[in-house]
Formats: sequence, structure tokens, C-alpha cells
Amino acid sequence: MNPSSFAAVLVLMTATVAASAQGQPQMQLPRLKILAGMHQIDAQVAETSEQHQIGLMFRREMPQHEGMLFVFEQATQQCFWMKNTLLPLTAAFVADDGTIVNLADMQPQSTESHCSTKPVRFVLEMNQGWFGKKNIKAGYRLSGKPFQASR
Repeated sequence: MNPSSFAAVLVLMTATVAASAQGQPQMQLPRLKILAGMHQIDAQVAETSEQHQIGLMFRREMPQHEGMLFVFEQATQQCFWMKNTLLPLTAAFVADDGTIVNLADMQPQSTESHCSTKPVRFVLEMNQGWFGKKNIKAGYRLSGKPFQASR
């Protein structure tokens, strides 16, 4: 096989792999425990730009005690939308010390933007209604490893 044919096959294979990954949930991410008072959250951790972009897209279900923690390098205003996300979620925008700055209910498959009201480095997505059922609101402080390092 000549070099140009090999390159064409390689490009085609890469495109095929990328196309097959579209419409699929993200691979297993690292997990950590976050505490909301007596409630324990099993959170997948999205740290890279690619992991942030995929988030919880294409998932059809998520256990009630699970969520996804998005970790960013710097505290800035974070904005999320729900394109290709099939589950109704609530985003908790969280300060470095674990304090929830604000909560935003987000509807599936919407491009409506939901933003933090202050600069934050963390966003915790849970099934919609989870925070309300636990009476957790803005000002509530979460605890766990990500919030200890910044104290």
C-alpha cells in the first residue's frame, strides 16, 4: 500500500471511530465521594475539555445518588446547556470552599444557557429534583476532597 493510500485509509478509520462515538455516553470517568450533609453523592469527575463537552450527554438514566462534578482550572462564570442530554438535570454551581452559589434546573435537549451567578471552578450535575428533595439550596456547603484542597 503506498503512503497516500495508507493515509486515506487512516483518515477514513479515524472518521469511522469518531462517528461511532457520537451518540454514545462518555466512557467511565474517575469517581469521588461528595457529602451534602448526611447524603453521599457518587460523582463522576470531568476534568478535561473533552470530558466537559460530553458531560452527561446521551445517557438515558442515572441513579439518584450519582452525579457528575465538572472541575475547571480557574474560577470563572460557568455556563451549561443540555444539547444531546436526555435527562432533566439540576446544576449546582459551587465555590472553591464547597458552598453552592446557585442552582439551575435544566431541561433535556435544550440549548438554553444556565450560568453561575459568580465565578466558580466546580459544577455538580444531579438528577432534577435531587437538591429540592434534600432541601439543599444556594448557600449550602458541600464537603469532600475537591473542596478541601482550596481551603
